Amino acid sequence: MATEEGFVIKLESATTARVKTNKKSACAGCASRKSCNGMGDDMEVEALNPAGAQVGDRILLRIETGSLLKATFLLYLFPIICMLVGAVIGQLYASLIGFDASALLGFLFFFLSILFVKFKGNRMATRSSYRPKIVKILNPLKLEQDDLAQTVGAAPSS
Repeated sequence: MATEEGFVIKLESATTARVKTNKKSACAGCASRKSCNGMGDDMEVEALNPAGAQVGDRILLRIETGSLLKATFLLYLFPIICMLVGAVIGQLYASLIGFDASALLGFLFFFLSILFVKFKGNRMATRSSYRPKIVKILNPLKLEQDDLAQTVGAAPSS
């Protein structure tokens, strides 16, 4: 299971919270690190809150490794596999249709797979197994108001 420490910065609802974490070294090699909902070295994520964490709590965040691998496969590998399958089908039927349709079918299968990924991704996002969970409150003591304001990015109170 992938785990990360962070701070609760906002309660979204009775069952979810917005958590701010520091990007780890694993993020350094990721091509998508800049597109994460992050601010410099920090990243925000909406997580399920079965532990009952409150704003300012330091928490342990966890996501199931199997779910993470499935989502990664769907997002990165599935479209490429579909594109290759489309290109092979286009090459096989080239003699029947009179021209090489491998590029055309390759891109068609790729774009259809992107639509499938979008649809499937939206459905996966509603399942709790694909969402990060707050599993433990590491420090139930509240941060000082000024520290919390800096963590959230707001101006400190006077």
